[in-house]
Amino acid sequence: MSTERPNEYDRLASTADAVEALGALIAAEEPLDEVLQRIAWTACRAVPDADAVTITVVDGTKPRTAAHTDAQVLALDQAQYESTRGPCLQAADGRRPLRVVTDLDDDRWPEFLGAARQVGVRASLSVPLIVLPVASDREAELVGSINIYSRRAAAFDPFDEELMRLYTATACQAIANARRWQESRETVAQLEQALTSRSTIDQAKGLIRALNGCSADEAFAVLTELSQRSNIKLHTVAAQLLERVTDRPLE
Repeated sequence: MSTERPNEYDRLASTADAVEALGALIAAEEPLDEVLQRIAWTACRAVPDADAVTITVVDGTKPRTAAHTDAQVLALDQAQYESTRGPCLQAADGRRPLRVVTDLDDDRWPEFLGAARQVGVRASLSVPLIVLPVASDREAELVGSINIYSRRAAAFDPFDEELMRLYTATACQAIANARRWQESRETVAQLEQALTSRSTIDQAKGLIRALNGCSADEAFAVLTELSQRSNIKLHTVAAQLLERVTDRPLE
């Protein structure tokens, strides 16, 4: 079998096509996990000899595989998470690309090497994925890696490392946009819930006033007492009261 790699021009063209495909993701409004999955598939086409791609995300201190193109290589990631060592974790922690040839590498990551050899993966390239927070006090830096697996020992070289550094720069923009969009959606949902809760509480207050001939403050005090006594949120108590009186569920 020939070990000759595609020339640098062809590899650059493949990565350029992948970067161009990411342009649509930057403008898209999609959940983060869907964007990560599309980034994984695009990365698999960015580098010749890439047989599978996973994306590792480190949430706090616990890593997880957020996207993958082939379930067979999930065992490689899991072996690293369970042993707390391996190229995907070291690339994320050290923030530099890391190439591994499983036939030649030493036993610094025996768990990863064993899992790789078991499924026929002979080379890997892990590239750090670092996404800085957008304008939000709640959002933390996203840290992880794009992990490319190949069944060819000669699959990756320093030129591929640099190409993937360019690719991840664009991928990070798409991820940042997805996080921004997702946070906006969550904020809108919270506001909608707050408005719905306020409307329900106001209706319940009006009902109590009509039945008892009391003031708005006194009606609110009745609801508050019911909430504290039953250890149920105020808007839930209000909804239950309205449902009992009207004998129908709220819309």
